[in-house]
Amino acid sequence: MSLINVRRDVTDVFYRYKMERIQTKIEGKGNGIKTVVPNLSQVAQQLARPGAYLIKYFGFELGAQTNIDPPDDRWIINGAHEAAKLQDYLDGFISKFVLCKKCKNPETVVQIKDGRITLDCKACGQRTDVDLRLKLSGYIIKNAPKKGKKDKAERKAARKAKQNGTAGKDGDAAGSGDENSGSGKDSGDKDTGILAGSDDEATQSPIPVRATETVDAENVKWKTEMTEEAIKARQNALPDDFKQKMRLKDGDDDDEDGEGGGNTVYDQFGEWVQEQASEKGSIDKVDDVDIYLQARDLGIETKHRTVLVLVQTLFNENILAQIPKRSSMLKKMVTSERHEKALLGGTERLIGLLINNHPDMVDKVVKILHLYYNSDLISEDVVNKWGTKASRKYTDLATSKKVRKAAEPFLTWLAEAEEEDSDESEEDE
Repeated sequence: MSLINVRRDVTDVFYRYKMERIQTKIEGKGNGIKTVVPNLSQVAQQLARPGAYLIKYFGFELGAQTNIDPPDDRWIINGAHEAAKLQDYLDGFISKFVLCKKCKNPETVVQIKDGRITLDCKACGQRTDVDLRLKLSGYIIKNAPKKGKKDKAERKAARKAKQNGTAGKDGDAAGSGDENSGSGKDSGDKDTGILAGSDDEATQSPIPVRATETVDAENVKWKTEMTEEAIKARQNALPDDFKQKMRLKDGDDDDEDGEGGGNTVYDQFGEWVQEQASEKGSIDKVDDVDIYLQARDLGIETKHRTVLVLVQTLFNENILAQIPKRSSMLKKMVTSERHEKALLGGTERLIGLLINNHPDMVDKVVKILHLYYNSDLISEDVVNKWGTKASRKYTDLATSKKVRKAAEPFLTWLAEAEEEDSDESEEDE
């Protein structure tokens, strides 16, 4: 997936505000032709604006009808419109409804009061007015959220902005520190399996970017042999620590969707990831697109247990540096509350397996949760429910309690942020 700067006039490759390129799919013929924007929700989240704002803006600029609240996430514009054209219009939306008029920073929150639309910049503190003569301004005012019902994307924007104030202290720890030194490990990779993956790539861009944006999975031929004898041979050849990590069935017996049955396909997937790590010399060098296509080839790219496998195979004691690199792929696969629970459960299990040799793993819980949350991999409701009660489902009860105890500062931060949002909404009224 290709990411671009939110401000396309900024050419700095280290510019930290990124978004996906607009994608389009033209369907139908004649008078029934229409343009579907499959990733509009993702782009809207990255801009911290409701998807309805973006689709209505496109509609106004193009003079076309649109749908504003699709239950199936199919955002549609009547007529045929190329992605490049919509991307140009999106630049206008960003300039008028996202960027601070003073510092040109996108860390703004929309405030609606007394018939005015204000952009409250969490970076410089400036509040600037949006031009009410714009067609979208009328739509925003007419559809202002009710008291206390600020859009989740906008709430998250405010929280991220406040966090960025301490990014120089806390945020850098996710990409540096002892776990990222990468020294003295090259000779031990083969002996200790994927847990000793090299960290040579820790200083690269936080989100992996592929040169190509689309991959035809049907044209990919897999070299991994899937006969019963070959699978058994690979299982026997796995290091003991990897066999221990791949405990998929223990405590995970909710099999109403038919994902169980010995978990053979998940074992195949986990073995394939491990083999790729061995071939390339490090788990961090296994490509995201290759991983996704392998899961797709096995028919498990939408299954929640696949997320459980990925957490246990892609992450190790260097998880703080690894999450940003894998967040783009994980976001494509974490699509429901059940997937989010598998992500949190897999993380618990990983910590339980590493804690003896790396006691500081528990201290990383808050930063792990912040990385998940800021990458839109976990939602407030799911993480709050997860934090209320320890469970034996993924690890022993003692470890589960330690993890949740360590998570308390993050849960408190979420609760306080919610209260602040509520107070701001009351003030706006």
